[in-house]
Amino acid sequence: MLTLPNILTLSRIFAVPILVFLLWHPGWFDYALAFGLYVLMGVTDYFDGYLARAQGAVSRLGIFLDPIADKIMVAAVIVMLVAFDSAITREPLISGWNVVAALVILLREIAVSGLREFLAGLSVSIPVSQLAKWKTTFQLISLGGIILGGAVPQFPWVGFIGIFSLWAAAVLTLLTGWDYLRVGLKHMD
Repeated sequence: MLTLPNILTLSRIFAVPILVFLLWHPGWFDYALAFGLYVLMGVTDYFDGYLARAQGAVSRLGIFLDPIADKIMVAAVIVMLVAFDSAITREPLISGWNVVAALVILLREIAVSGLREFLAGLSVSIPVSQLAKWKTTFQLISLGGIILGGAVPQFPWVGFIGIFSLWAAAVLTLLTGWDYLRVGLKHMD
């Protein structure tokens, strides 16, 4: 069912390769374009859910695709920011100990996805907590800030806010991951 909310979700998935291309070996202009695309993807993430609820158009396809689109986008951005050197700084924008925060986020996403899949087979659903929504907010702000920091290296505080938010997201990731695991363990033999 291709409703407007589902089209917005699909647009995020189809935009990921463009975002990856822009982050491949970027200079400031590529980072600026990547930041603009990233913000647009974040806006569509908000509006697909808002419109689906407002129009009463929540669909199984949307429920399935929305978290996948989010995880694909976040994972792709983290990998690109860790893997490739900036043309400006000659090192990845996420490097050193900051890679630990990025790994925590990636590993939690994989673990919670696996847990949700397992519990779905038992007809158990785990609702998204308010803390998990804050985690997502910090995660999106952090990656956007880090990308924008690559576009404006003359303002190092922008990248610093991104890295600070990355660590905040990692802490919230651990807390929410533990909450989900605790609930999931109740349904395991």
